[in-house]
Parts: sequence; structure tokens; C-alpha cells
Amino acid sequence: MSWRGAALALVFAWFLLGGIGHFVLTDAFTSVVPPYIPYPRLVVLATGAFEIAGALALMRSAWRERVGWALMAFTICVTPVHIDMLINADRHAIGAPALWARLLFQPVYVWIIWFATRPSRTA
Repeated sequence: MSWRGAALALVFAWFLLGGIGHFVLTDAFTSVVPPYIPYPRLVVLATGAFEIAGALALMRSAWRERVGWALMAFTICVTPVHIDMLINADRHAIGAPALWARLLFQPVYVWIIWFATRPSRTA
């Protein structure tokens, strides 16, 4: 398997499993939604559905680049939740070191999504 194929598999699994997690662990996901976001349970379920749909849409090569941009935007848009969790680390069982690691990994993950979904260069 190529590096790009491995990256695509990672992105697919990340969003598919993460999206499923929104439905299986709804209360846990809802508990980390910042208080300024209305209807936290609905937001958790909607974002879970988006993640699952995004993962599945990656399988269509004709859609892959556009889906990649959408997933990169989504990943950036959830950053305020991760920052809020870090600011309020004492309220979360994950712990500050793991929260820092996730926040610092986020730009790398955006790059992985881009790498996995960019158009193929055929010469």
C-alpha cells in the first residue's frame, strides 16, 4: 500500500469511527460541547452524521478532493471545542497532556487529509 493509500485509510477510519462514536457515546460527546453552542445533543448527532457521510464519500474518487476540503474545514471548525476542553482540562478525564497533544496534532491531521485527498498527478 502506498503512503497516500495508508493516509486515505487513516482518514476514512478516523471519521467513520469518530462519527459512530457520536452515536454510541452521545452523552460523552455532548459533555464536551462548550456552553455557548446551542442544542449540544443535536450538534453531536449532526456532526457524527457528517463524519460518517464524509468517510463514506471518500470512497468515491470523483468526490474525494471536494470531500477532503470539507473534512479539512470541519477539522478546523472543531478546534474551538478542543481549545475549550484544554482551558477547562480539570473538567475532563482525558487530562491536559493528551488535550495538548490532540490540539498540536490537529494541523498535522489537516495535512494528512489534504495529502490523502489531493488530486492524483499522472504524467
